[in-house]
Amino acid sequence: MEHTGDEEASMFETSHVLGALLASSPLLARAWDRCVAAAEGAAAATSGFVHGGGDGGTVFVAFSGVQAALSAAGAAVAGGGAFAPVGLGGDAARRMFAPLVSAEPDAGEPVAVQALALRCFLKLCGSPDFQMLLNQIRGKAVVFTGHSLGGAIAALAALHYLCISSSSSTLAPAPPVLCVTFGSPLLGNEALSSAILRERWSGNFCHVVSQHDIVPRLLFCPLETVPAHMIVEMQLQQWPAGIRHAGAVTTVTARMVDTDQDALRQLIQMHVGAVATEQKLAAPATLGGSPYRPFGTYVLCSPDGAACLDNPTDAVQMLYATFASRCSPGADSPEFAHSCYGDLVLKMPQHLLLKRRLRADDASATSNYDAGVSLALEASGIDVKRQQGTEASTARQWLKTSKRVGPRPSLNCAHLATRLGRITPCRAQIEWYKVLFDSETGYYDAFKQRRSPKKFSKVNMNRIKLGQFWDDVLAMLDAGQLPHDFHRRAKWVNAARFYQLLVEPLDIADYHRNNLHRTCGSYVPNGRERRYELFDRWWQEKGRTGTGRDTTLSNSAASTSSRRRSKYAGLTQDPCFWARVEEARELTENARSELNAAELAMKLEVLQEFERYSGELVASKEVSVDVVAPQSSYTLWVEEWKQLKLRDEVRTMLLLF
Repeated sequence: MEHTGDEEASMFETSHVLGALLASSPLLARAWDRCVAAAEGAAAATSGFVHGGGDGGTVFVAFSGVQAALSAAGAAVAGGGAFAPVGLGGDAARRMFAPLVSAEPDAGEPVAVQALALRCFLKLCGSPDFQMLLNQIRGKAVVFTGHSLGGAIAALAALHYLCISSSSSTLAPAPPVLCVTFGSPLLGNEALSSAILRERWSGNFCHVVSQHDIVPRLLFCPLETVPAHMIVEMQLQQWPAGIRHAGAVTTVTARMVDTDQDALRQLIQMHVGAVATEQKLAAPATLGGSPYRPFGTYVLCSPDGAACLDNPTDAVQMLYATFASRCSPGADSPEFAHSCYGDLVLKMPQHLLLKRRLRADDASATSNYDAGVSLALEASGIDVKRQQGTEASTARQWLKTSKRVGPRPSLNCAHLATRLGRITPCRAQIEWYKVLFDSETGYYDAFKQRRSPKKFSKVNMNRIKLGQFWDDVLAMLDAGQLPHDFHRRAKWVNAARFYQLLVEPLDIADYHRNNLHRTCGSYVPNGRERRYELFDRWWQEKGRTGTGRDTTLSNSAASTSSRRRSKYAGLTQDPCFWARVEEARELTENARSELNAAELAMKLEVLQEFERYSGELVASKEVSVDVVAPQSSYTLWVEEWKQLKLRDEVRTMLLLF
């Protein structure tokens, strides 16, 4: 897809505008104040978090990472093992993060998070104080926050709160939750990032990163090369010096002093640069690479301001560009860069009060858009004049590329909507075909028997065209070319469901007409297309979350409700109903000639269960009128089943069930 002209059509670059808006608000300063209070609380051996109210009833909850750092130092696991990713498949973690785990794909890497942060959070969750906090903040606007390792724990707390809030009610709106971290290490893998995007929670996370802080960038390196004691010591640096423990803490501090900081900077710069250049965040980590990837919005800040980036690829690229830019030698030691957030949140608003203008000799500012790019670079700490030919030019190109690439999923979605409109006649012709046979055999049996060959050929062609369209949609979704929340959007969930209910019966008829049920096995486990399984999952998730409700959907795509139907549904609500009917007819035929009493009993039990199930659907009118047509397969099965039940041995067995 060509995007030429996007840059010229863009009048403004918005990352610096969003950064200025955030920096000028009191949010960051208040969040940082709570982080300081959490560090002081950790010194007093409290529960590991503090909370308090803010303006407008907002509750700020800040977490300390000191206990996590002490446990890592005390257990002598400050190597890569402390920060190895662990899956959320354990019973406790699975319960706490159920929506994220249930969103895992059938194949691919499971959702995994940092071991140290998860261990500390699970311990915290078991405390009465934290459970009491969850009850107190329920239904309120909440800001979770934390510095360093405390930020990773705060992110897990926010994810847990979002998970339990989304599961508690299917109709309630998403809770007003924000997580603000300062200098937090990366938390999870690509699967976690994708799951957060699918749940539409990416906007609930804001990660503040200073220009030369190594902690948010360190876990981009392969875990076997990570000097994780640096993260531990950086956290312990925030603890009052007079009350620091000796022993393990002293050992970690000594290791930090012995670390070659220039070599460490080069290590981080090399690996972050490799990830930024490759731009393969959607692919699994390569052998020897880091499994960690970012999620949420990144706020790259310097004394000159802040720039906000909500795309993971853009975030990594700018994390590299700002880290590689050394504008203030001597002032960017690891300790200073990781502890400077208090000064930054005070200086950024003051800087915004000054009338800042671009230098007259900045040749790159040829338009409003270019001027905005320069302001974004300046705000993130990159000197656009002194480094015009190095990091600044690379970062400038990345920002421009992100502007062109950013809208692509949404544009693809818009183009798909146009294609959906163009294939609507295919669906309409199948609906017309259905109405034509509703009162005789039903359209399922008419298609299976190839009634009216010309009409059959046209409908079969339309069936194939519609299948190809939806397969193209899923291929684009798998390739990351559509929005991550595509399967939660009412328009597409409802359109997919309507297509499935209308067309899958024809696929079942085609499967049985070609006797594939005999050569390949039953339709549902062996012949069902992947698209239908995914559409089932989309529809079930819609029912659980209450999202995407749409009462305008034609006839039959509305879900089963408690309200009693006054007439038959436009389309049968069980898309695999006809496959079950075919299995019941075959089982009935086999039961007629079955001589083994045990085998006969098993068959009769299955048939009786199907009789109950199908009878409930018909009684509640959750089936289309074609199901009860005089010559439909279902009507014929009902008669066959009645005849079978008249046999003495069958009647006797049924009385035992």
